[in-house]
Amino acid sequence: MNEISLGQMSSQMQTRTSRIVLTGFMGSGKSTVGPLLAGSLGWRFVDVDEVIEAEAGATIAEIFLRHGESAFRDREHATIARLVSGESIVLGLGGGAIEREDTRMLLKAPGTLVVNLEVELETTLHRCSGTESIRPVLADQANLRSRYERRLPLYRTAHVTVHTDRLSPQHVTKAILEAAGLSNQQKISTP
Repeated sequence: MNEISLGQMSSQMQTRTSRIVLTGFMGSGKSTVGPLLAGSLGWRFVDVDEVIEAEAGATIAEIFLRHGESAFRDREHATIARLVSGESIVLGLGGGAIEREDTRMLLKAPGTLVVNLEVELETTLHRCSGTESIRPVLADQANLRSRYERRLPLYRTAHVTVHTDRLSPQHVTKAILEAAGLSNQQKISTP
């Protein structure tokens, strides 16, 4: 399997990317690759779930439990709407954010490159083992596979897809930079 596939790149993406949005199912590597990618570009990384938790004063699992998934998705959408216009930012989305059409429309903002970090469900289960208490979707084993299969075509509408199952976070980062034509903009650190 080819590790990288390119979706339809609009002419605006071929000129200047000012933000990268990482999407993909849980365990795909968004929270690991995001900071590496941002560091390589000299940008900042923002994890949408972490912003929601900080603003709510509660974990995602607690928000799901107290208010339900629909209320969480409303909060998630509002947070993404506020953050997606930022410049020089790598934004890591929660795995389910892509399910809402109005959220997907936000990701079409000029200068936004959407990257799908694709992972097989078996890899997710391995990588996320033991985190069921903090990942409400993972705790719902009965519906996990159907949720994964429902989201997969939505993830694949991204500009770039990187299959992360067999790649190190560093290789995923390099693949994103190359696919986005940003590898020559990498920040060079000196000792």
